[in-house]
Amino acid sequence: MMMEEKKKNQEDIISNHVIFAMTAGAIPVPVADIVAVSAIQYDMIRQLAAFYNVNYDADKGKTLASSLAGATVSRIGASALKAIPGVGTLLGIGSQVVMAGATTYALGKLFDAHFSGGKGLDNINLDSAKKQYNDLLSKGKEYAKNLKKSFSKDDVFKTIEKLNQLKETGAITEEEFIRTKEKLLSKIV
Repeated sequence: MMMEEKKKNQEDIISNHVIFAMTAGAIPVPVADIVAVSAIQYDMIRQLAAFYNVNYDADKGKTLASSLAGATVSRIGASALKAIPGVGTLLGIGSQVVMAGATTYALGKLFDAHFSGGKGLDNINLDSAKKQYNDLLSKGKEYAKNLKKSFSKDDVFKTIEKLNQLKETGAITEEEFIRTKEKLLSKIV
């Protein structure tokens, strides 16, 4: 595989999961959004490990991702805002959509760089990874904001398909799926 083609494939893994995470961030139920986004992030890390043929331990991957992204205070705050009736829901969803994309982007870029060196999860320095994650998070916020502005019809339909997969695995409920799907469809109608 040529280097440019390989780069494109890993970028697709990251960008697709950022879109899925941003959609899951729009789930209007506090904490359910974080659960769904986390499941998407774990899947992205697993796919990146497979892409680089690096051994992947699901429990270790979840622990590392949670240590890095779970510490993002604004992520929890944005989700909690949804509990405030009316305005809180709108503010919480807007904030959480961007944070879901930003944290997913940061994790994707971090693990992409790590796995591309042939290193597995056992070879990660958590202190160094936290610093790198925080640096990538600000880039991720810009990336997510720009992506949010350019969301197309095709992206909406792909995202609905991914949401359906999340529903099938139990990461989100039928009600959350329907509500989020309706919101997505309202953007393109």
